[in-house]
Amino acid sequence: MTVNPLKAQDVWKDVGEHVQFTVLKFKRIDRAKTQAAIQEFADRSQAIIRSLRIRDSHLATESSLKVAIGFSEAAWEYLFPNQPKPAELETFSGVKGPEYEMPASTGDLFFHIRASNEAVVYEAQTQFMRFLKNITDVVDETKGFRYFEGRAIIGFIDGTEAPAVEDAAGYALIGEEDPKFINGAYAFAQKWHHNMDFWGHLNNETQEKAIGREKFTDLELEDDDKFKNAHNVASKFEKNGEEQKIVRMNVPFSDPASGNTGTYFIGYSRYWSVTKGMLTNMVEQSDYLLTFSDILSGQLFFIPSRDTLADIADGVYNQ
Repeated sequence: MTVNPLKAQDVWKDVGEHVQFTVLKFKRIDRAKTQAAIQEFADRSQAIIRSLRIRDSHLATESSLKVAIGFSEAAWEYLFPNQPKPAELETFSGVKGPEYEMPASTGDLFFHIRASNEAVVYEAQTQFMRFLKNITDVVDETKGFRYFEGRAIIGFIDGTEAPAVEDAAGYALIGEEDPKFINGAYAFAQKWHHNMDFWGHLNNETQEKAIGREKFTDLELEDDDKFKNAHNVASKFEKNGEEQKIVRMNVPFSDPASGNTGTYFIGYSRYWSVTKGMLTNMVEQSDYLLTFSDILSGQLFFIPSRDTLADIADGVYNQ
């Protein structure tokens, strides 16, 4: 059994121009009703995506709509108590270092919706909620955007540490190590709030030392020119002497008048253990980003393959 990216949800593709992240929690009033609603949603959601792609396409271009839908461990156990779960799916309980910590937050369903047309993003989430609003409560809803040149909100080019596009599926999608859930992915969603006044008052050289790269060219600095806790040092994770990669997407969000500005981080990976290792390193080494940021949420979700979603729609997982 081999990985087939065509059977995966949109977990390694571009960040998008307009982005919506939504986390929902089940009301947990009636398990059977919730299971039935999710069974219908698994089917109808894919039809909604297909329809919106047709509506959004033009003669010269295809729709840019991309969607990933995920389930937390708590959701999986509530919905499918008699079924096996993905090998590395667990409930993120937070990680703590000597100075900083990354807290965990609640959530059952996760949505990452993006497109070049904000109306398409709006319509996708609106139609999804027709099937979910009676069984869920909203935990968080964050609208993100593409910043200049695709940079992170702190001004540095984003995605440098992620694998090249042509290689990304191999890092993002579960393989033969967990054949029942092949072509799925582990998604870690984390919301950061930045003190932009603090960051903005740092001179360019200090910012570069903090990130570990030149701001304009994106060239990596020599190790001696970086802070010991530079972001690209602290976030590095190695296994058996080899650096591990995940698909990273950092999406800016902001209410600029009130100064509520931050980054929604989404990391897609074949192995949750790799992402977790990166997070652990960041707190243990006091990543410089943590000096001017508050982390508001964090949870792990499993993004099923489209085949698994079809099985859920057919009631296979309700047995």
